[in-house]
Amino acid sequence: MSRSPNYRDRFPKTATEPVRSEAIAGALPKAQNLPQKHHLGLYPERISGSSFTAKRAVNKQTFMWRILPSAAQSSWTQVPDHPLNQNFHTDLSFLPDQLSWKPFKIETDCNFIDGLRLIGGAGDATVKNGVAYYSFSCGVDMDEQTAFYSADGDWLIVPQIGALDIQTELGMLRVRPREICVVPRGIRFRVTLPSGRTRGYVIETFSGHFDVPELGIIGSLGLANLRDFEIPSAAFTDTDAVTTLLVKMAGKVSHASLKGSAFNAVAWHGTYYPFKYDLGKFMTMGSTLYDHQDPSIYTVLTCPSDKPDHPAVDFIYIGPRWLVMEDTLHVPYFHRNTMSEFAAVISGGFDTSPMPEELIGMCMLHNGMSTHGMSAPVIEHSMNKEIKPERIPDDHVAVLVESCYPIGLTEWARKLGEPDVGGDEENDFGGYKRVFDASLALKGRMS
Repeated sequence: MSRSPNYRDRFPKTATEPVRSEAIAGALPKAQNLPQKHHLGLYPERISGSSFTAKRAVNKQTFMWRILPSAAQSSWTQVPDHPLNQNFHTDLSFLPDQLSWKPFKIETDCNFIDGLRLIGGAGDATVKNGVAYYSFSCGVDMDEQTAFYSADGDWLIVPQIGALDIQTELGMLRVRPREICVVPRGIRFRVTLPSGRTRGYVIETFSGHFDVPELGIIGSLGLANLRDFEIPSAAFTDTDAVTTLLVKMAGKVSHASLKGSAFNAVAWHGTYYPFKYDLGKFMTMGSTLYDHQDPSIYTVLTCPSDKPDHPAVDFIYIGPRWLVMEDTLHVPYFHRNTMSEFAAVISGGFDTSPMPEELIGMCMLHNGMSTHGMSAPVIEHSMNKEIKPERIPDDHVAVLVESCYPIGLTEWARKLGEPDVGGDEENDFGGYKRVFDASLALKGRMS
């Protein structure tokens, strides 16, 4: 797996633009999906990511033609004590604290699935409402005869160190740092490590599917362009060896045995598939006169919740760009947001200043309605510095996840977290200086 196979050159947004791919010429049936008997002896199988009656624009379904059907499997057995086993109603602590985490240790003896750790989440996968945030770190490949899928939601995978080769039912994807990949709910996959140890994050959404945001008054160009999303081509594994299949359903992991490979689809077509995106191709929009704009202008992908105008997830890219505002605080100002905000540094830093090397890969959480903003020294410097055009360096890449849900933390994450905003009485509550003088203000003499 030295490189990903040929990609399709655009990301269809609607069911009127289905993708098709075949690893053997002629494997796709002509003019129908269900011939009485496939001429190559393949089994038809459909995976639906939406209800049958969903509107055309949001209908998600793909037909595959497989060497053996997915039904050729054993019964399921729950895996006790798996690190992904979690009960969101009993295992999470919902706190108003603003916390940060130093880069998580890389578990070199784990594969991708065993190296996942739940940071926190909210909601309930059984009613398709909520989110989950994971860190992952690993140093070994998943076994050749193992596959995994989440029945709970779409997975947005964000590597921070090292590349991932993601083998899916519909083909291969290589995902490097500063790239992202979405594996939709139910799609089976396996991860190998072409460059050795890796670390990063996974954002799982229980409601809906990830899609590009509408552009509105931005017009037809800007943010993530459809032509830059990449989709795998069909590639199949032909074996009679038994595969171990893992699934996460309702927050619990189970396993079954599958006859042959989970990756035996010879051809497919449809609107439900994994895809990847190079964040370096993002067309950043920005303010060019005054006032610091909301980070929503950097949204790459969004996923709806059951609450109108309150996304379950907005995935935001904070990367290289120009800052050219006048008489404006360039750094993020103090803010309390109905959305929770989870951020992580991929490389370089968040803004113009480089992050210390030992903190590259750190992450932070500011929960809903909790105050967040910059430290006292950063604020003081930003309020007094000479304002001129500044360039965020090319290697400064961070990501931000906004969600309408308050995020509860696992005990593991809570113990590792450190306070991120303000401080206690001993350090004068963060060290912010009082500048305002009421007597001068009342006399109209305050400058």
